[in-house]
Amino acid sequence: MMQQYLRIKAEHPHQLLFYRMGDFYELFYDDAKKASRLLDISLTARGKSGGQPIPMAGIPYHAAENYIARLVKSGESVVICEQVGDPATSKGPVERAVARIITPGTLSDEAFLDERRDNLLVALCRHQDSFGLACMDISAGRFSVQEIQGASALNAELERLRPAELLFEEDNGIETLIQRQAGLRPQAPWHFEKDSAIKMLCQQFQVQSLLAFGCEHMDLAVKAAGCLLQYARDTQRGTLPHIQRLQVEQHQESVLLDAATRRNLEIDQNLSGGSDNTLAKVIDHCATPMGSRLLRRWLHRPLRNINQLQLRQASLQWLQEDYRYEAIAECLREVGDTERILSRVALRSARPRDLERLRNALNVLPQLQNLMTATPPARILELTTQIAEFPELAALLQRAIIDNPPVVIRDGGVIAEGYDAELDELRNISENAGDYLLQLEAKERGRTGIATLKVGYNRVHGYFIEIGKAQDAEIPGDYIRRQTLKNAERYITPELKAFEDKALSAKSRALAREKALYDALLESLAEHLLALQESAIATAELDVLQNLAERAVTLDYIPPHLSEEPMLKIQRGRHPVVEAVMSEPFVANDLELDNQRRMLIITGPNMGGKSTYMRQAALITLLAHIGSYVPASAAEIGIVDRIFTRMGSSDDLAGGRSTFMVEMTETANIMHNATERSLVLMDEVGRGTSTFDGLSLAWACAEHLARETGAFTLFATHYFELTALPDQLATVFNVHLTAVEHNELIVFLHEVKEGPASQSYGLQVAQLAGVPLNVVQQAKAKLIQLEQDVSIGAQLSAPPPPVQNDMFAQPEHKAVKTIKKVNVDDLTPRQALELLYQLKEQCQ
Repeated sequence: MMQQYLRIKAEHPHQLLFYRMGDFYELFYDDAKKASRLLDISLTARGKSGGQPIPMAGIPYHAAENYIARLVKSGESVVICEQVGDPATSKGPVERAVARIITPGTLSDEAFLDERRDNLLVALCRHQDSFGLACMDISAGRFSVQEIQGASALNAELERLRPAELLFEEDNGIETLIQRQAGLRPQAPWHFEKDSAIKMLCQQFQVQSLLAFGCEHMDLAVKAAGCLLQYARDTQRGTLPHIQRLQVEQHQESVLLDAATRRNLEIDQNLSGGSDNTLAKVIDHCATPMGSRLLRRWLHRPLRNINQLQLRQASLQWLQEDYRYEAIAECLREVGDTERILSRVALRSARPRDLERLRNALNVLPQLQNLMTATPPARILELTTQIAEFPELAALLQRAIIDNPPVVIRDGGVIAEGYDAELDELRNISENAGDYLLQLEAKERGRTGIATLKVGYNRVHGYFIEIGKAQDAEIPGDYIRRQTLKNAERYITPELKAFEDKALSAKSRALAREKALYDALLESLAEHLLALQESAIATAELDVLQNLAERAVTLDYIPPHLSEEPMLKIQRGRHPVVEAVMSEPFVANDLELDNQRRMLIITGPNMGGKSTYMRQAALITLLAHIGSYVPASAAEIGIVDRIFTRMGSSDDLAGGRSTFMVEMTETANIMHNATERSLVLMDEVGRGTSTFDGLSLAWACAEHLARETGAFTLFATHYFELTALPDQLATVFNVHLTAVEHNELIVFLHEVKEGPASQSYGLQVAQLAGVPLNVVQQAKAKLIQLEQDVSIGAQLSAPPPPVQNDMFAQPEHKAVKTIKKVNVDDLTPRQALELLYQLKEQCQ
């Protein structure tokens, strides 16, 4: 048995092997030690190897799901090894084989997944600074590819996808770029072979070439897709029938968000890693889990196609009429997570309650269709066409599955009575054996006239008819002697023998029959898989649209006017998340940016609302680019190509970067990639270094964005010197957040007004934060002294501070020194020629 175990384990050295032994999954050696630690189960021993006890740990097979979920959540992969031989006929160890490999990126079971988030498997292929990326969600049947240029764009895409597992080519130098990603799985180079990838993809989609998908020239993406598809097949131990299309993602179709922007805007994950106080938390009230997942994909990939966005806005308007979204949401709650249920049907891992939920979903589709017949707009009409009805499948499931079935098919009791005559008969025999024996006993007493005749059963001899020896003469001719006792004889009849054959095996045969019927039911559903998937995709989109319609009504959002012209004009805009968590009314503010007004220098006190004002501009823009209504009283929003943020302070100790280095890296990314159609938010640039360095950097960055890039920019700063920038650049304007002092305390008004702030109120904020009063008073005294020193220095025309040494400066060349000493106007022609020879010698 251990030899068999070691052979199987050798094929999966880096995964935990769950080895089936009777009613338990057992783990041995290092697997047992690791599982004992991670699952807090007992570590025992069984047998010896090399004179040493073999470590062993085990879990009951019927409780394995919870244990596996804990292991996968911690990043482990689990190999399930089942008994495939018959213990009664096996010579030696029962034959075993790997039934399934469960990894973090290939989960499909409901118990292992977060229903509101995608669970993605990603493969990455690299050539120099180009990357091919393939992404699959096995639990939903989605498969996409794309190609990316540059490490910055790669990090942004991985931040969007947040893969549960990331496959990459080992020894390719790519690991340094992705080392902080979760679920890294190095793969041998031959897994990224192009010809094999094309052959496998064509086989999967049953096509002659990849022309139909538009990726035939995307060599890196195709290689990544081939590696990913093979890995997914290996883990599922078979084909993936629900993966029926390959989508090519084009970056020019969406508004690009880099990794820092996704974090800073807290789209669906806050800065602490949780989901509270995020945009998704406020916006997502979808009726189905698949709607929630789609909404998050929209939020992370906003669109630039104005026509598509206007179609979504028109859908929201129609859904709000007569509060149509309420009835639609009520129907959708019955639909549930059809997308993932269908994937489990395709993988033949669907459970009875999955089929019950699918039945409920199919039964409600006609009602959903009826709700969308009242002159729907174009996009709703398209969704109505895609959300097909399946009356035959609904009727089949209605006949086949009982109401409220058990969790698993293992113990039976799932198939409804009347669905299959053979199953009904087997169940009837098993459940009514006692009644049958009583009826037979009465019948035989009447036939033989023997009042003491008894029908009985024991485990050794089976069923029998017992008659006392005094009645031997009255025994019918069809009675066959089975056993002789001291005072009685036991007989069997052909009828009783036939019943015995049925009864003794009825339960096991009933379970086998029920399992066969269940498998056939899955096969019947799988034949309609593509149409069912199309319907589920459309239903998820309808759910997102009705959700956005409901949120707009409930939260008082308005439809923004979308324009191809560059502009960002918001009246009484509000921060959607801050507004949702505040107990008092939110202070709304206006924002106006256009071709004549491209940058705002924002000043004001700490805690005054600068960051809130900036973020709400980005979030309103983001919502507009998914087709949603926005928190404002009016809004005109031009289509942007990118949103950048440089906000907050954090270091990267693991990557060896200080807070200032992180800030400068993010700033450099903006300087290189922002365009005149971008929205840029920059908060306190340059604060991580000395005053003069920081001020110089902040000034240079602001001037570059205004003069060279022309991006729409909100630039918050405490360097009041920057408020002079509007005097030099016509497209730059000052605004400030207001506050007033009262009894030496500060009161924030959170209103945005034109012009620069008068002061920063830093000492008052420090006092509010709880800094000891004596420290604040000492700071005030020092502030007065510094201000006086500056004033006196200005009066005396004090020389400027010494220039800071530049650690990157090169020493001055001696030829340069020579030239500086020469008065060119005094040189004769001969002296000039001699000077040239001298300079040439110095340069050699």
